[in-house]
Amino acid sequence: VQLQASGGGEVQAGGSLRVSCAASGRTFGSYNMGWFRQAPGKERDFVAAVTSSGGNTFYADSVKSRFTISRDNAKNTVYLQMNSLKPEDTAVYYCAAVRRSSGSWSPFGPWGQGTEVTVSS
Repeated sequence: VQLQASGGGEVQAGGSLRVSCAASGRTFGSYNMGWFRQAPGKERDFVAAVTSSGGNTFYADSVKSRFTISRDNAKNTVYLQMNSLKPEDTAVYYCAAVRRSSGSWSPFGPWGQGTEVTVSS
């Protein structure tokens, strides 16, 4: 599956933004999907995951209650709605197919192109 993230931009602290990730291929609906982010000079970190059916979601503590992950399998797209944004949310956001192991979510397969989110104070 090939992935393309979009929807990033610049927003003021406290604002909202929704990023999307479109996937190619007919097997999208069989994969758990996740969002990761990488801030300048830092490692790529897990943000959120959604199971293949969309029935269950998981979040990093840093974004819980502010971000919402969802998916539309008919459109081969996964979304990340980001509210109450903070300057520390500034990063390039990537989506990936994910699997869960030992309680944590890990990406597998190729990374798609990310989308940059900048939150100004």
